Amino acid sequence: MSDFDKYIKQGEPGQAEKARIWQTAIGLQDVDGLKTSEYLKETAQRHIEGDISIEDVRDLLDSYYESKTKREQVEERTEEADKVSAAITSILSENAFTFSPDYFISIHRRLFTGIYPFAGQVRDYNISKKEWVLDGASVLYSDSYMIRQTLEYDFAQERAFSYAGISPADAVKHIAGFISGIWQIHAFGEGNTRTTAVFAIKYLRSFGFDIDNDLFEKHSWYFRNALVRANYHNLSKGITATDQYLVRFFRNLIFGEESTLSNREMHVSVQSITPDVSKSQFDTLNCSLEELAVLKAVGENPHITQEALKTTIGKSLSTVKRLTINLQKKGLLVRKNGKRDGYWVCTAREMN
Repeated sequence: MSDFDKYIKQGEPGQAEKARIWQTAIGLQDVDGLKTSEYLKETAQRHIEGDISIEDVRDLLDSYYESKTKREQVEERTEEADKVSAAITSILSENAFTFSPDYFISIHRRLFTGIYPFAGQVRDYNISKKEWVLDGASVLYSDSYMIRQTLEYDFAQERAFSYAGISPADAVKHIAGFISGIWQIHAFGEGNTRTTAVFAIKYLRSFGFDIDNDLFEKHSWYFRNALVRANYHNLSKGITATDQYLVRFFRNLIFGEESTLSNREMHVSVQSITPDVSKSQFDTLNCSLEELAVLKAVGENPHITQEALKTTIGKSLSTVKRLTINLQKKGLLVRKNGKRDGYWVCTAREMN
């Protein structure tokens, strides 16, 4: 962003660091198609130059928007972009970091307090989101009642992983997988990608990696689309989840590689996952989208293993086990002939 280039190229070291953080914060608004105001940029420059603190920036933004008498929807979204940018700048300017689900949730609370009434609250309803990169289809996100448990599990698995003896490239690939996993949970009603991005930056810094802020400034939408492609399966369309785009982004981010980051390259032709699942013969059942995906996969292949189900629906093995247990309790799925030679019977077909 040309607004802050002069500080990065010619400013004092402190000014350059502040300018880079502001670039990241403002660039991240693009993941939701938001643009900041000129007032925010002018106020950010005063902060970079040391005339005001980040707390002053946030107070000035509050006063600025409180003084507006006309509140159109576009202005409200600009207000969100401005205030969230300031909050991101505040968090990224701090050295403090805690690796825990609570810290992850606290980032959402700090970013969106005053913006969303549910800031810092884990959603209690299921969601889907149409994605351009998937032709309007949606990733299957975590069931609302399993969000906290799934977060705890993913963090525990990552905490237990040893990075000793592995190459930086392998470490980055593993971290990308972890970040992809917590994003797929989609713990909040809105603001998941920005929350995940801020957490990712803090986590990568805790390893001593030097982050190229330009990537989040210029390619934040690519980052979101890469997360989508890392978590989307539709085998009927020949589409499997791939982390290649996300790893490419992280390698550019950390190692300064210059691989092309093309959103169009990630785009896949998908009519929609919804007609294949929720509008099928199962559409009258009281099931989550995840459960419907299991029923569909089992209906197509009764001998499918839980390991294969994990790949097919894009969930962890523990989630697959939970889903199959739930479906058996509902009487929609039956396991025949034991573990080794067994197969699934989808009784949901008989109930429609």
